[in-house]
Amino acid sequence: MDRTLAADLARLPDLLDATRRAAADALAGLEARPVVPPPGKPHEPEPLPEHGTGTEAALAAFQERWEPRLSASAGPRYLGFVTGGATPAALAGDWLTAAHDQNSNSAFDGAGQDLERETVGWLRALFHLSEAHSGTFVSGATMSNTTGLAIAREWLGERLGVSPAEDGVAALGRVRVLSGAPHSSIAKALSVLGLGRGSLVPVPTLPGREAVDPAALDRALADTPGPAVVVANAGTVNTVDFDDLPAIAALRDRHDFWLHTDAAFGAFAALSPDHAHLADGIDASDSLCVDLHKWLNVPYDSAVQFTRRRDLQARVFQNAAAYLGPLGDHPDLVHLTPENSHRLRALAAWFTLRAYGRQGHREIVERDIACARALGERLSGDPRFRLLAPVRLNVVCFTLAEDPAPARLAALREAVGAEVFVTPTVYAGTPALRAAFSNWRTTQADVRRAAEALGAAAREIA
Repeated sequence: MDRTLAADLARLPDLLDATRRAAADALAGLEARPVVPPPGKPHEPEPLPEHGTGTEAALAAFQERWEPRLSASAGPRYLGFVTGGATPAALAGDWLTAAHDQNSNSAFDGAGQDLERETVGWLRALFHLSEAHSGTFVSGATMSNTTGLAIAREWLGERLGVSPAEDGVAALGRVRVLSGAPHSSIAKALSVLGLGRGSLVPVPTLPGREAVDPAALDRALADTPGPAVVVANAGTVNTVDFDDLPAIAALRDRHDFWLHTDAAFGAFAALSPDHAHLADGIDASDSLCVDLHKWLNVPYDSAVQFTRRRDLQARVFQNAAAYLGPLGDHPDLVHLTPENSHRLRALAAWFTLRAYGRQGHREIVERDIACARALGERLSGDPRFRLLAPVRLNVVCFTLAEDPAPARLAALREAVGAEVFVTPTVYAGTPALRAAFSNWRTTQADVRRAAEALGAAAREIA
């Protein structure tokens, strides 16, 4: 064994303790750190060391060279994208995931698969899904959407008497995927799956909304020859708008289509009795995307993909090799996603659900919703800002009241970067900013700090 590696093995408990202290210090300093450090000159890449100096020296180098440049994305005022943090239990689970280093796709080591199945069952109950849905962990919403649409692709083949998994996507001919306000990952998935970005057919949305117009969708389906795919939204990125899922599902009485629902973070509305109606109908989906490193507050990367057609899922992703388990009636995980290697990412979700239960995660969701509404009220009361949509759940979509040019919004974002991070967008043709609340640490005190920072910056650039 390499001498340095052997020395690290002999000191492993001490090294893990040093790492624990470094992690604890980083988390304890989140309040004082800039949410987004000011841009600096990029480091010149160092050459690969010929002879290593051990874990202790590597930790010191990381703390000096890289840690100061990391954002406080685990903290309460990182409101860009839809970014959660990691609850204490989820962090513990993720550390143990690395320590046990399981490839939970392995058919010959069933504990990881059983743990994932139990966790999927808990998530199914959390989102009020029926047992008709089976689920599999994947890396994020993009992979969940891709997996769901891959199953939809095979369903299209089933309807046409072919199998794209065996015969290739050309056997399908022209495919149409209809949606009102799809997330960008949908077009990416269609490109990866060989269906093409051009297969995505935009359907008009309701006036002043991002929700699809069911009547327009009905007409579009009537004009679509053969079976189609409909991508519904349970929470759009800009304004957290929800398609009328029961109305869309009812269209299957007249039209032949696969219903894939992107509920990456909108599914969590089901945890709040006051907002659960927004997610009504998600159980009718043929496939469903839910992203867990958003509002479940588990570390990156983690999402789940639900479907009613596990048989088609296995037909797409089956992997035949002597060292893998048989396909069988209850396929091992290796037969259900693009990944042959599959870290035990379910463990972090298992830990946080076991530690805090439904009520603990309901509290996080409802507190974040209250914080989003409070920021919306603060900004709507400031004449320098204008809300572009109602705060339906956990996202505030706003812009400058006068001259919301991208350059001015960029200047505003840069000015507040130490206190709060928001992301740019365009809504209904207007350049805008988004503040998305999904972190378990965020409180009303953070809302006040964010609003004050935004207000002060708006005064300066006026």
